[in-house]
Amino acid sequence: MSEASDAHHAAARDSALTVLRRLRESGFEAYFAGGCVRDLLMGQKPKDYDVATNAPPERVRKLFKNTQSVGAAFGVILVREVDSVIEVATFRTDLTYQDGRHPTGVQFSTAAEDAQRRDFTINGLFFDPVENRIIDYVGGQADLAARTLRAIGDANQRFAEDHLRMLRAVRFASRLGFEIEPATAKAISAHSRELIRISPERIAEELRKMLTPVSRSTAYRLLNQFGFIPILLRFLPEKVAGSGANSAGLFAALDSDVPIAFGLGLAAIVLDFLMLASGSSDPKIWLSSVEIKKAVHAIRQALKISNDESAEMAGAMAFVQLLGEPWPSVAVLKRFLNQPHAADAMLLMNAMAGCGLLSERIGKLLLALKELQQTEYAPAALITGDDLTAAGATPGPGFKLALDSAYDAQLEGRISSREEAMEMAMALVKKPKIEIRD
Repeated sequence: MSEASDAHHAAARDSALTVLRRLRESGFEAYFAGGCVRDLLMGQKPKDYDVATNAPPERVRKLFKNTQSVGAAFGVILVREVDSVIEVATFRTDLTYQDGRHPTGVQFSTAAEDAQRRDFTINGLFFDPVENRIIDYVGGQADLAARTLRAIGDANQRFAEDHLRMLRAVRFASRLGFEIEPATAKAISAHSRELIRISPERIAEELRKMLTPVSRSTAYRLLNQFGFIPILLRFLPEKVAGSGANSAGLFAALDSDVPIAFGLGLAAIVLDFLMLASGSSDPKIWLSSVEIKKAVHAIRQALKISNDESAEMAGAMAFVQLLGEPWPSVAVLKRFLNQPHAADAMLLMNAMAGCGLLSERIGKLLLALKELQQTEYAPAALITGDDLTAAGATPGPGFKLALDSAYDAQLEGRISSREEAMEMAMALVKKPKIEIRD
């Protein structure tokens, strides 16, 4: 962890402790709660600290000068202390859930009752930093020691209440390296179809946290194990949607030592499932630019991902243009290297080769690309459209063709001066168009 991260953690803890002490001095119970307690017990430094208390929301707002009500009806107040924002939540029990995500209301309660409404035992712990003691009403310490992810109480009820908890189970299990205990896993399988009720944005948020860290292969395996992929990514062909778990081969082949971009993770899913849909391991059958464009569009619609993430996904699969015949020219290879997501595309190419898919072709392409990376593969163009206009050419559709042709010649070393580029481009601009008569 960097010095900046250490400083941020220390500041967040100090701020949370200040908030907690003020609540205690005012006669209320107050503990650290949830994920920060789990992380502390695992020897990790929490990103943030949450405080749980029996102080009602209106009392919290009166005790602190700088607060924001983000869910006062649910007992949640944000308190700004120095440069940190601490979430202060009043102990509560949840009333009936109607939308598979949010309770219709809450009743303020005790710490013991508050613990029972949380998702997993490892997230249901409280810590008293003043007396340095753990308050455990749900058996979370034992499950942490056993590296087990277990729903609190009735697992079926927990997932029926809030369907997103099923994705959180996959995220926690994969990131922490925990086993999902059998009753919890069984309940996830039983309720998996209910994820369709969760908004695409919330699903995408969970997937970002699963498919980008080094634990992504485990997360993807679990997503397939529980049958989530066909539910989450509704673009899949019917025969794939019913095919069950797949091997997560491309995920396993991606470099596991570093995080990856979300778009790259989605691209690996697309290629995995295009292969499954085709029923063939021959990429020449399923690796199509048209099908990839369709899949990118469909995922963007299914998950409501950003334009940047869509570009990441499409860019990671841009290598497809290099796989056809004839062998790509030097200009094509250099243009490929100059696209923003070339590094991700090369990672995915390497993963495909590692899975035995077009290994010989991809190996030669990667070698050629790495050699070109040692050169000035993206020089500034010798000429621009303004140069052609200044020379008397009339702007039009032919401009792009002329400029592209001149730049390709420059990339391949066939021309090296502005004069040569102008001569080539002007000749193309002035070239008479061929009329097609009926």
